[in-house]
Amino acid sequence: MSGAVEARLAELGLTLPAVVPPLASYQPAVQSGVYVYTAGQLPMVDGKLAVTGKVGAEVTPEEAKDLARTCALNGLAAVKSVAGDLDRIARVVKVVGFVASAQDFTGQPGVINGASELLGEVLGDKGVHARSAVGVAVLPLDAPVEVEFQVELTEA
Repeated sequence: MSGAVEARLAELGLTLPAVVPPLASYQPAVQSGVYVYTAGQLPMVDGKLAVTGKVGAEVTPEEAKDLARTCALNGLAAVKSVAGDLDRIARVVKVVGFVASAQDFTGQPGVINGASELLGEVLGDKGVHARSAVGVAVLPLDAPVEVEFQVELTEA
């Protein structure tokens, strides 16, 4: 099933990827009532991380912002896996982004803007959300960034 949201992805030159398989004991996304919660999404492409390391050291903030976009795209795939259709998204409620940061790096909000901007480009006003951008010492697989989000769905 694909609709207006996936058509918008295509207009932006983006393809919804396959759901990233879990790396441990969790589900990529779960639905509770009208809400879908994604697991933390790493910037995986074709089953691997293109870039590893800390932002502000091995990874530039610009590279990390692009990686956050990839995380958000992976999150949309996870949402679709339980919602069935991305057109059911009523709104993105909350985004939480984690940035593996060099000790002196303080630009986490700019990095996570990559995810926020992608959601806005794809979903318009439905993509406007509350957000946290958090610097951390290390992420799984030495990923530079991880993004999770919560969406509210319309009734099926």
